[in-house]
Amino acid sequence: MEAAGTWTLLLALLLLLLLLALARPRTRGHLPPGPPPLPLLGNLLQLRPGALYSGLLRLSKKYGPVFTVYLGPWRRVVVLVGHEAVQEALGGQAEEFSGRGMLATLDGTFGGHGVFFSNGERWRQLRRLTTLALRDLGMGKREGEELIQAEAQRLVEGSRERIRELGAGRAPGLGDRARLPYTDAVLHEAQRLLALVPMGVPRALARTTCFRGYTLPQGTEVFPLLGSVLHDPEIFDEPEEFNPDRFLDADGRFQKQEAFLPFSLGKRICLGEGLAHAELFLLLTTILQAFSLESPSPPGALSLQPAVSGLFNIPPAFQLRVRPH
Repeated sequence: MEAAGTWTLLLALLLLLLLLALARPRTRGHLPPGPPPLPLLGNLLQLRPGALYSGLLRLSKKYGPVFTVYLGPWRRVVVLVGHEAVQEALGGQAEEFSGRGMLATLDGTFGGHGVFFSNGERWRQLRRLTTLALRDLGMGKREGEELIQAEAQRLVEGSRERIRELGAGRAPGLGDRARLPYTDAVLHEAQRLLALVPMGVPRALARTTCFRGYTLPQGTEVFPLLGSVLHDPEIFDEPEEFNPDRFLDADGRFQKQEAFLPFSLGKRICLGEGLAHAELFLLLTTILQAFSLESPSPPGALSLQPAVSGLFNIPPAFQLRVRPH
């Protein structure tokens, strides 16, 4: 009986392996190099849970800025590392790299719906609708600025005692950005250093595509590591240091860096990027107009490393001393 049970178990295991082999993508194309995948596991043993981003960066040291990994027996992913590779793919071949890849933590909730998760014609229609809705909200217009100003004023109204004058006691506006280049530079450098979405949001090939001499089959998932762009040492000197001056020119005027891509780029760029920039500037300047912000800890005691790093980089909690002007 024991022998029969053992043979049954072995046959079941062989059948499972056969099914998994048949389930793997058959169209391999001419893929970028990468670590050899193991049966059933793919490359999961080389990528520790909770440290996928750092594991992929480590593999890029050996296999270069474009390589292939398998997350399990059939999930094939092409990884893009650094500004040059990401810009060439998402910017230079935007249409081909416009599909949305799989996000296991969110796909079960959204089921492929909405502008963020959908694909094909549904996504194109939702993208047009969302763009129109943001325009109606006033993104980049005076109406949108007034909405954000009102929200910022509500933040400080309850506890402020008096407000330092800016001009004739008015609230900061988007027109002040040119007059406050260092503030704008600080906001950009904070976003660059944090790299809120270091993995980027997974893309998928909308059609079979030639990229850097490789043939990537339709449906192949792509991880554009935006954190590797924002921390690319070829673009940013000492990328782990906080230095707003990198966003200022020789005359002290604000200058945007081409590799500043926290909102991604191409067809799947975040549609709310302009609104986010406006909100960050107006909220910060309104708060600083009303309050002084101080840390009770010395600068050397503060860590800029994320408290949690996965799909998102979550900054550590800081104590803050807020004093009215």
